[in-house]
Amino acid sequence: MSVLEQLPERARVCIIRLRSLGDCVLTTPALNVLNKTRPDLQVGIAVEDRYSAVFDGDPTVAKVLHPTWQAVRRWRPSLCINFHGGSRSQWMTALSGAKWRAGFTHHNITLAYNIRIGRAQQILGVNRTVHTAEHLASAVFAMGAPLQDVPPAHLFAGESPIQGKYAVLHPFASAPDKRWPSERFCEVARYLQLWNIKPVFLAGSTDDGSPFSPHQVFQGSLAEAKAVISKAAVFIGNDSGPAHIAAAFGIPSVVLFSSSNPAIWGPWRTESEIVVAPDGLGKVSVSRVIAALERLRTLEEAHA
Repeated sequence: MSVLEQLPERARVCIIRLRSLGDCVLTTPALNVLNKTRPDLQVGIAVEDRYSAVFDGDPTVAKVLHPTWQAVRRWRPSLCINFHGGSRSQWMTALSGAKWRAGFTHHNITLAYNIRIGRAQQILGVNRTVHTAEHLASAVFAMGAPLQDVPPAHLFAGESPIQGKYAVLHPFASAPDKRWPSERFCEVARYLQLWNIKPVFLAGSTDDGSPFSPHQVFQGSLAEAKAVISKAAVFIGNDSGPAHIAAAFGIPSVVLFSSSNPAIWGPWRTESEIVVAPDGLGKVSVSRVIAALERLRTLEEAHA
């Protein structure tokens, strides 16, 4: 009998996620699979405050927990699944008080686990690189959920403060080698205006939006950023968390990759064009990105 079959009615489950933005978004397909299998379970997710808005309005999450072992223990989970894997999350799992404590065997330390989850390829029955969404969902399959196609990510947002038809451009990323030059983003913005699409640059609270000041720069909370992205006509950006938000809302996307593998981190289950530059994003021309936008536009017109 699987773990999910053994859990009592309305049992509590804790998912330890902690960070980062893209990982949090790509956790939601696993939550969907879990909810579909056992909709009665009460799922708490331990996540850093700066990313908790990812789960706002999510009906598959009963409670967002502070990322401490004390908060996890107070939740009184019967099952604790560690999606994060670092030393902090190991302690949170070990001290959760859960009867079942699960984590992946590739984590550096596995002593906290009495259920060790193997390779996603083996669980899914495939011999290929798996996407992060598939990898995380494989943990739920290992707990006893029926094997199925991993669904898209899901997010919920309020009304966008921006009216009309607009595109979201996200020119920032976690590392310099993952950023396409700002002046080329501005050239794409001017091109979008020829389509009568307003370019809106999305910036985080600590990002410098001044290179994009001829255009609208939106700088707000994560909840507000979700709302802006959710109503965009198209998304153009570097490999980063907002690209995963766009995919979760089904926004057609052009995403630029340098060091990361798009087979693992690409937009999950949305219409997209991937621009890969293993020799550096400085090698990517504006015309190449515009060609990707044109292909998306042609596809959208074919579906209209």
